Amino acid sequence: MARITDSTILIVGASSGIGAEVARLLASGGNRLVVTARRAPELASVAAEVRAAGSDCLDLPADALDPRAAAGVVTAAVAEYGSIDIALLNAGQGPDLRMDQVGVEDVTRIMALNYDVVVNYLVPLIEQLGGQPAGGLIAHTNSLAGLMGLPRQGPYSAAKAAARTLIDAARVELAPRGIRFTSIHPGFVATDRISGDGLPKPFEISQERAARLVVRALEREPAQAYFPWATTTLVRTLRALPTPVSSRVLRRLAAG
Repeated sequence: MARITDSTILIVGASSGIGAEVARLLASGGNRLVVTARRAPELASVAAEVRAAGSDCLDLPADALDPRAAAGVVTAAVAEYGSIDIALLNAGQGPDLRMDQVGVEDVTRIMALNYDVVVNYLVPLIEQLGGQPAGGLIAHTNSLAGLMGLPRQGPYSAAKAAARTLIDAARVELAPRGIRFTSIHPGFVATDRISGDGLPKPFEISQERAARLVVRALEREPAQAYFPWATTTLVRTLRALPTPVSSRVLRRLAAG
């Protein structure tokens, strides 16, 4: 596969974790990166690393939960570089939440953090990329949890499933306008944010490895990308089993 070079790439959720690692990996390709997240100091640090590695970088602190701020990031990126070739929507959270302990506010907040943030960028990006002669790629860091309801991650699974379905529909509708979509489904990734939450994480991989696999997906542009293989195989097997059997397995996994 051709390496990503000389491209304008927007990374949402780039101040840490997978997003920051993807920015670092793409920094040596002579690209033009636009990185955004809420935490300005951390974002500025990532941008400095990108510039030191040889790529131009525009860091734009913004809250992905604010649709006007998200649209402003897209507008600023185009004003700076003329177009957007690739957008990686990487914002989201998946904390340990038990359904017998959550409140309505918990569920709606997780939905906002994993679905609303996608919509807030998706709409202005569709408008922008649809007007570009070459279209462009919109990639979303989804999750293997979006393929089935995982215990202790019910609200997160639901939000990721909603985002996957929305992007599946957009992929079909907008192909004639040159807009491509890739949904990326990692398993458990060892980011700082979830390191101490107590949730069992079978076949967990490092954020560095996850970022390399995300970049591979950006290069190859499959409709759906799943990793690592062990967790992917486990989820696919659970989905194929009769519900009473898969439920027993999931209860054991959730208990650690």
